[in-house]
Amino acid sequence: MRLGVLGSLVWDVIHGRDPLAEPVEEWGGIAYALGGLDATLPPGWEIVPLIKVGSDLRDEAASLVATLGHLTPGGRCVEVPVPNNRVTLRYQSAERRCERMSGGVPGWTWAELGPMVRDLDALYVNFISGFELELGTARALRQGFHGPIYADLHSLLLAMPQDGLRLPRPLEAADDWLGCFDVVQLNEEEMAQLGADPMAVAARALNAGVSLLVVTLGPRGAVYFSQPAFAGWGASRDRAIPRGGGPVRSGLVPAPRVEALDPTGCGDVFGAGVCAALLAGAAPEAAIRSANQLAARNATLRGAGRLGQLLRGNLVLAGGSA
Repeated sequence: MRLGVLGSLVWDVIHGRDPLAEPVEEWGGIAYALGGLDATLPPGWEIVPLIKVGSDLRDEAASLVATLGHLTPGGRCVEVPVPNNRVTLRYQSAERRCERMSGGVPGWTWAELGPMVRDLDALYVNFISGFELELGTARALRQGFHGPIYADLHSLLLAMPQDGLRLPRPLEAADDWLGCFDVVQLNEEEMAQLGADPMAVAARALNAGVSLLVVTLGPRGAVYFSQPAFAGWGASRDRAIPRGGGPVRSGLVPAPRVEALDPTGCGDVFGAGVCAALLAGAAPEAAIRSANQLAARNATLRGAGRLGQLLRGNLVLAGGSA
């Protein structure tokens, strides 16, 4: 089975994560999701990167992708002749940060993407830059690809003025975007950009065709809203979920308490965990519970370099935790 992973590799420069330390430079963006998927995908699944990378970081990206145990034979990033995306993160608190992006990696057109998804069984899409897909391409993907699609909307809800500073913004044609995906992930602030009433936003998403909406709440865990008949993808990975048949399912799944060193990438690791668990046949609440555990583990490690080892339980941190 083949899972396409669509997103952007970003070179992060992180200030203030440890107030007493110098800024840290490392891979970010889809690197966290790749680490999470590589650690949690069921046996027999392969990762197919659908990732464009700037020519200036081509070799470094190839080295990162080559470490994936689930990488499909010959899998690699697609080099583009522009500077790779780079992000400067400045933490103002453990959960709040400002973000400034530079670089010029373009999004995918359907002419490029269509042939690459024909033999895939499922797709994980993470809007790291927010420019990975235009709405027209997302619509074509919805119509032309018949497997389930998991999407973390993230930077679709961030504007980017000329200085590169990412600022929250409402999402134009939000219902059209929502209707392009089977499972949609947002955080609490992103949810607020879609409307003041969370229940009304959830109803809009489910009416647009979303089977499962997941809203992350940081250390409090995650809330979900699902179609009555949606019980996970299971062996068939059938995304055709009949509507009606009972009330919408919803619930809060608390997160475990941890001494967090670094919240960077927790949402990406969480989404990878939910996606992998759904592909393994888990029901939504069970998938979210296991993903909360993964995100909590990620918060105990700085950077994505050893993330796969940590999530598999093969890395012992200072103090004896793993």
